[in-house]
Amino acid sequence: MSSPISVDLPHRLGAEEARRRIDGGVGNLKNFIPGAADVRSAWNGDRLGLQIAMMGQEVNAQIDVREAFVRVELLLPPALAFFGKAIEAGIRRKGTELLEDRSGETR
Repeated sequence: MSSPISVDLPHRLGAEEARRRIDGGVGNLKNFIPGAADVRSAWNGDRLGLQIAMMGQEVNAQIDVREAFVRVELLLPPALAFFGKAIEAGIRRKGTELLEDRSGETR
C-alpha cells in the first residue's frame, strides 16, 4: 500500500509568481534525490504533475498552486515509505526556500 504525504507551504507571492518559481525549480529536483533519478513533469492549469523514478521505484506527486499556499501531495511506494518523514522535512525546507519572499526582487 502506498504512503501518502501532503504538505502545505504558505507564501505571499500570489499564484502566478509561485508557479513561475516552481516551474523554474523543477529542473533542479534531480539534485536533491540520491542516486540517478528520472523526473517528468507537466502542468495542467495550476497543478503540476510529477513522476519521479528513483531507486527502482516510482513516486507520483502533484503540486497545486494557490494564491496564499502551495500544496504538495505525493504517494510513496511501500519500499520508500521508511523515508517518508525525511522526504516531508525536505519538501518543507526546500519548498519554503523556493517560495520565500525575496525583498527587493521584482516579480
